[in-house]
Amino acid sequence: MVTVDRTQTGLRVERNLLKVLKGLAEYLDISLGDLVEGIALHAFEGKVPFSPETLVKIEQLKAVYGLTLTAADAHRLVER
Repeated sequence: MVTVDRTQTGLRVERNLLKVLKGLAEYLDISLGDLVEGIALHAFEGKVPFSPETLVKIEQLKAVYGLTLTAADAHRLVER
């Protein structure tokens, strides 16, 4: 285990994306913060953060919560 200092943040995330992230964290039995940290640390090293099995679950969660955004939409979203 590695000891770290964490800070609370007011991160704004698209509503359906957040639902999928929360559902995935619940499925993996980890906190939302741990999930986001893991995704970021994997991305920083150019590594894939999810196994093929987890990607199947993500697709199911996307369908349940109506998430249609893709990586192509990144940095192009505007709020209502």
